[in-house]
Amino acid sequence: MGYEKLFTPFKVGNMEVKNRIGMSPMGTNSSFTNGRKDAQEIDYFIERAKGGAGIIFMGCQMLNEKIAQGSMEGYLDTYTVLPSLTSVCDGVHRYGAKIVCQISPGTGRNAFPDTFGNPPISSSETPSVFNPEIKCHAMTKEEIAQMMEGFKFAAGLAQDAGYDAIEIHAHAGYLIDQFMSPVWNLRTDEYGGSPENCARFPKEIIQAIKSVVGDTMPVIFRISLDHRFPGGRTMDDSLKLLKILEEAGVDAFDIDAGCYETLDYIFPPSYLGESCMSYVCEEARKTVQVPLFTAGTLAPDSALALIESGVVDFTNMGRALIADPELPNKLMEGRPEDIRPCLRCNEYCIGRIWNKHTKLGCAVNPQAMEEVRFAVQKTDQPKNVVVIGGGPAGMEAARVAAIEGHHVTLFEKSDHLGGVMGDICTASFKQNIKKLTTWYKVQLKKLNVDVHLNTEITGEEEILASCDKIIAGCGAKPVIPPIPGIDGENVISILDVHRNPSLLKGEQIVVCGGGASGLDGALEMASEMGKKVTVVEMLPQCGKDVFFINQITLFRKLAESNVTLMTSTKVIAMDDKGLTVECEDGAQKRLEADTIVSAFGMRPDLTVVDKIKEKYHIKTRVIGDSSRLGKIGEAVRDGFYAATSL
Repeated sequence: MGYEKLFTPFKVGNMEVKNRIGMSPMGTNSSFTNGRKDAQEIDYFIERAKGGAGIIFMGCQMLNEKIAQGSMEGYLDTYTVLPSLTSVCDGVHRYGAKIVCQISPGTGRNAFPDTFGNPPISSSETPSVFNPEIKCHAMTKEEIAQMMEGFKFAAGLAQDAGYDAIEIHAHAGYLIDQFMSPVWNLRTDEYGGSPENCARFPKEIIQAIKSVVGDTMPVIFRISLDHRFPGGRTMDDSLKLLKILEEAGVDAFDIDAGCYETLDYIFPPSYLGESCMSYVCEEARKTVQVPLFTAGTLAPDSALALIESGVVDFTNMGRALIADPELPNKLMEGRPEDIRPCLRCNEYCIGRIWNKHTKLGCAVNPQAMEEVRFAVQKTDQPKNVVVIGGGPAGMEAARVAAIEGHHVTLFEKSDHLGGVMGDICTASFKQNIKKLTTWYKVQLKKLNVDVHLNTEITGEEEILASCDKIIAGCGAKPVIPPIPGIDGENVISILDVHRNPSLLKGEQIVVCGGGASGLDGALEMASEMGKKVTVVEMLPQCGKDVFFINQITLFRKLAESNVTLMTSTKVIAMDDKGLTVECEDGAQKRLEADTIVSAFGMRPDLTVVDKIKEKYHIKTRVIGDSSRLGKIGEAVRDGFYAATSL
């Protein structure tokens, strides 16, 4: 497929963008407490411009520290932030890309509960999202007027720094959205009530910015057109707003769906599929004349389809460009097979920010936010490197070591590369895991890595004695607890289900184990194979190892597929008709099953690893599940670290 139409220029106001691929605005949580940008964030954005994106939207920068309430995205209330902003603008311009300053007056009622300080501000005295016991402070007219002065100053900073455009962050149920939406705007003055009054606050922001920059910089307005929860703003409501805001001077809209009440649409997991928010585009196109940007789990093919359909003018990609900043260049050069796919796992991007209060990363790209420190260098002292195990850790180690110029030999005991990662990607919602497995195979072939399949290493091989370095990642194997009947013919592991679905007999399936692996398998069996599935979990909660935003979609999909979840339930025995479980109250219950699926977890496979470590401990590095059980992101990082430390 040719992607030429993604590389045609298009204008927004007086700004011409060289192609139709933009980088979505995403926070990195890495700015200093004084509001200045860190060098790592500057390098991160420059790398995406170097990779060929036509326009870079930086994550929202707050008007000031007070309304940021702990957000580490930078502030726009002092001239001292200008040097770092100038650096990022100059760096992006070096590669012919445009860069957008996204300005936000804060999260309002969406402020995180551990960063409150004072109660959050909002349009009205509505409950805070994360702590409903706290009521928001309804902004006064004087405070609104003061905020408009803040927008004027911020716009001037953006202009002085060298940005090409300004985007107003009116998205995700944040403060501006709280004024625009009757579900949160309960005001009875001129800022509430009618659609015109609800639009007054954003209109005044547009006017404040335009009073400073005039027509020298386009003003883009980011808005969710469909909140997707009862009482939230609907498409019809939003289309009326678009008309009002277009008349107020907006030069382009950046549109999608969702808000914090439907958080999985703000950070869409793999379960939502590709191009999950493009449904909002067609009606928006009919409503306004100005250019349209959109995002939402887009990949090259779905982006191309949107541009060809004419319903939008620009397709923004977020996590796809975190995973591979070279995506546009690779498309332009006719190398789509070299694009490293995003897993949409949310584990290292928003997961790091939300769960660990640290900066953004990427499960498949350890260099994200470490573009300089983790640069892969060509060696002038190539070594003979043996990699044992063809899972994600081993494949990444082999790939990076080969790029560095080392002579790499990889041994895999099975007949294919990928390890467990390559086995579990049978469901439609795991297509990007399948793409990543394929990508690794393509890269290893292109890099001339010497791959030996169907070769089990014992520790006695001569090549281990003669090589310079050994990287061992022998993976993990299923845990088989001592439950009576677990060795029955009707009991199979979740891995066996993926490897050979024909082993799944009958209609009634019971999955033993409600972690990520068991739940994903249950969803696949129910939604894609038509099975009646029950999940039995010993803990009080299923999916404890599933990132909480991903849980939202996963549990909704499980419910839609009529999967029964039994928590605080212990498996006592299995037989050829089903299994006996013990419930929380101690009572035993009988569950009929045609097939019982064992998903009790995994344990490291250390038989060969321990032998090699004992014999060659000085030159051996253990990676992946052989080092510690983890997800794909941990395995990839382990492999990258091992290779870049050779």
